[in-house]
Amino acid sequence: MLLKFRELCSGSVKMCIKRWYSSAHTIYSLSSGQGKCGVAVIRVSGLESLNALRSLVSFKFVPIPRNAHVRKIFHPKSKEFIDRGLVVWFPGPGSFTGEDSCEFHVHGGPAIVSAVLDALSCVPGLRPAEPGEFTKRAFYSGKMDLTEAEGLADLINAETEMQRKQALIQANGSLSKKYNFWREKLKRILAHFEAFIDFAEDENFDENVLRSILKDVQEIEKEIKEHIEDGRRGEILRQGVRAAIVGAPNVGKSSFINILAQRPVSIVTDIAGTTRDIVEMCCNISGYPVIISDTAGLRKKGSDTVENEGMLRARECAKYADFTIILLDATQVVRHLSENPKESIQQYIDKYLKEMEIEINSSEYIYLVNKTDLISKVPKSTEKVFWISCKNSFGLPNAIDELQKSLKNICGVPSAEYPILSQARHRHLLCEALIHLGTFRDYIGVLLNSTNSPVELDFAIVAEEIRCVIQSIGRITGAVSTDEILDVIFKDFCIGK
Repeated sequence: MLLKFRELCSGSVKMCIKRWYSSAHTIYSLSSGQGKCGVAVIRVSGLESLNALRSLVSFKFVPIPRNAHVRKIFHPKSKEFIDRGLVVWFPGPGSFTGEDSCEFHVHGGPAIVSAVLDALSCVPGLRPAEPGEFTKRAFYSGKMDLTEAEGLADLINAETEMQRKQALIQANGSLSKKYNFWREKLKRILAHFEAFIDFAEDENFDENVLRSILKDVQEIEKEIKEHIEDGRRGEILRQGVRAAIVGAPNVGKSSFINILAQRPVSIVTDIAGTTRDIVEMCCNISGYPVIISDTAGLRKKGSDTVENEGMLRARECAKYADFTIILLDATQVVRHLSENPKESIQQYIDKYLKEMEIEINSSEYIYLVNKTDLISKVPKSTEKVFWISCKNSFGLPNAIDELQKSLKNICGVPSAEYPILSQARHRHLLCEALIHLGTFRDYIGVLLNSTNSPVELDFAIVAEEIRCVIQSIGRITGAVSTDEILDVIFKDFCIGK
């Protein structure tokens, strides 16, 4: 225990030194997007921010905080006029980073931005910002925790509406509230258990205290399990739904993916086996990000080594996809069913999957029977089987509606009331917390079953299990953090954020 305490103290000292070192330098960077634009925003944060502002802009007095001032901007050494723009002063702690900060809003030409950055480099005590350093300083200042910082990164990278909603919910602290609630409840459990230990030394076992602790532990354990067992919806939404289009050669797989993409992603010909390798395409379907894979046509045996390899990759793609779209040829289906009137469409599909060696592990899939423009009478579509034509768009609206429902089932709908996991890091730490929580629960069970004949238990070790749970959850929010965790999280931020 003493050794662990020393390690924690050593970690705290290292963290404090790093915080001091970071805040001792004033940083600057372009915070708006790269390239030509109407307005570019250059941000400065740190102790020398006001000095940087006065070095480039003439002010008789300290500018009014959080007010935009139109000023001419000059180079501090050459005194050359750079641009006329807006400047804003944010004294700490009322800034994004919690430090003194200022912004230069200039015209977005690359030459102007470069000139302002060069001017700032000439101000003593300033250096260029590293990726994610502004957000890291906001974390150090207590402006946000790690889950909110991760949500902010996801918000910047969001490409679809549902990704934006999920990231915004996390950036606004919905996950933080849930995790902090658990930590506070666990701290109360630990306090009650330590109080129980004091009484236990006098051999006065209060069974009601133990039962109350057990009940609280079971409630948190249940909530964490429900939070984890979400089908990875948040992670899939963040990364994109992996959808595979599979089927026999020349059934219209490439035509369908081109319809979804609304552009010619895959080559379409009447020649079977045109697609040899997997062709991936990212698209936005009803706000959900989907990575669709167009695969090689499947049959029992390929004509050469290349086709066999393509079919192997197609089967692997279907096996591990979040969503599978299986295409069939309507002319072949109708011919087979007319020759076998006692056989149902589902029986035909089962044989088709077996013959093509298609393994579907996802609970979400859809069967599309294409080329209905080549048959005289089109059967009625069912829940999972849709008769369509990629040529004349027959049945496509209903099929795409079903596809959207499947995406909703896979990813869910982001909600502030029920925030979901979006990071593998959170899942790992919560699973780790559950192990310690389960061990503590088992210890409590042993104590309750042995109140008449007490067993030998090291109460300090039992209490340590709850401390480990508190620590695991704290590492999610950054209440307990290490340099390694912070480096991993902030390295993926863009420079200037």
